[in-house]
Amino acid sequence: MKRILVPTDFSSQAENALKVAVEIATKHNSEIYLLHSLDMPSQIRGVQNNASMPESLYFIKLAEKSFEALLKKDYLGPIEIHEAIGHDQIYSDINRTVEEKDIDLIVMGSHGANGFKELFIGSNTEKVVRTANIPVLVIKNEHTDFNIKDFVFATDFGEESRWSFTQAQKFAKAMDAKMHLLYVNTPAGFKTTEQANKLMQDFIKDSKQENHTINIHNAYSVEDGILQFAKMKGAKLIGTSTHGRRGLSHFFNGSISEDLVNHANMPVITFRIQ
Repeated sequence: MKRILVPTDFSSQAENALKVAVEIATKHNSEIYLLHSLDMPSQIRGVQNNASMPESLYFIKLAEKSFEALLKKDYLGPIEIHEAIGHDQIYSDINRTVEEKDIDLIVMGSHGANGFKELFIGSNTEKVVRTANIPVLVIKNEHTDFNIKDFVFATDFGEESRWSFTQAQKFAKAMDAKMHLLYVNTPAGFKTTEQANKLMQDFIKDSKQENHTINIHNAYSVEDGILQFAKMKGAKLIGTSTHGRRGLSHFFNGSISEDLVNHANMPVITFRIQ
């Protein structure tokens, strides 16, 4: 984790994420890239060469002033920080920065979304989780010490999840965290304990993960099962695989990762299925 991207709107939620990113960067000698996407009216955003328009310059000056205040924060310490201003939708700016700067991890704040806002609009964080090709760590609250010892990673243990599992392993090792592998058994996809155990053992047999446990939890839904198990374990971080579905597929099928991002009252990290 040499390069960490922290999108910011200069809110308290974004600052909570920045503080966590600073902790991680301090441990791994990482650089932090701070990115602010201009919150401009749509009629301005769509104009070609909008950065030179008077209205755009006004928003840019506001962002620069906010950056100046933020970069004076004592908790940043000696971390190398690069700031940038994007002019597109937040997820487009983030994905472009990830590619151009070879980012390893996105850390961003969120207060979630519920009801009609979640169904029809969705949070910015949810959109980033849906489109990002690298791990996204979502921070909900302030953490005075982001010391993760128990990391719950839930997946279906199918072959297509193997890449995301490998990435989750690397993250757990970097954080020096115990990885609790979780299969949630639901009525809709019920498996016997023997079947579920065999599925999980076959999945991890060639992995080199040592500091882990294997767990099966019964629940009415996958999301409920993950949250229930994490609470039972006293875990401080939940991880899942995500398909990054878009369009009608996303609308009708939903996504466990995005639901957790919106509803979990603890950090959630998502790993894209390749």
